[in-house]
Order: sequence, then C-alpha cells, then structure tokens
Amino acid sequence: MVSRQDDRGSEIRTRIDMMKNSIVTITDNALQRAKSLLNNDSELIGLRISVAQGGCSGMTYEVALSKEIKEGDEVVNKDGIKFIIDPGAIMFLLGSTIDWKEEKFKQGFTFQNPNETARCGCGESFSTS
Repeated sequence: MVSRQDDRGSEIRTRIDMMKNSIVTITDNALQRAKSLLNNDSELIGLRISVAQGGCSGMTYEVALSKEIKEGDEVVNKDGIKFIIDPGAIMFLLGSTIDWKEEKFKQGFTFQNPNETARCGCGESFSTS
C-alpha cells in the first residue's frame, strides 16, 4: 500500500519537474537544431544556456555545447534533449522562448524574453529592469 506521504512526495516532484520545464519554452526549430548539434559527439549531453555581462545593453545570451551538468543547474528536457540552464540565468530567462532562425546573412538561437526592457541596435545584447 502506498502511503499518503509517498503520494504527496510524488506530486511535489511532478510539480517541480513541470516548473523546471516552464523556465523556458523550446520551439521545434530550436529542438531540431540542438539534436543535430548534439548528434555529432557522444560525449555531449546537452546545450548550456547562460547569460553573461557584455554588449552595449549590458547582458548577452550564450548557448554552448555541454558535456556536464553542474551543481545548481536546472535541466529542461524536451524530447530527450537537455537544455541546461545556468543557475545565474534562471531569473533572467523565466518565460522566455528559445528558437532557431536562419536568415540570409545570419543564423542562430534567438530569445523572445518578456523580462527584457531594452535591446541594443544590433540585437546582440539586452537589459532587464
């Protein structure tokens, strides 16, 4: 027989997992690009998403291939692909959508972030309030 305590613990874990997966939304284009990048090296386990100081508006998004999950990282799983969110970036990324776009002269991961209050003219950096 499963105790009420076990049921409650399972429910809490499920809610925590749902919250982690709602830190960011991953589009199908971003997912497909991540899969193609990660398929090239069996040591890679996911894409690391972080925010760094830089650019003319103050902060930049960074996406890198990752071979490890560090203490404090949050992992968003989508179709077996791990998007590893740096702990320092979580508050900046809440509610963001990560996409992959290919244009005539530019390609890369893009971020639609409801927390942005400004973005530089070239679109490479942003700020929040």
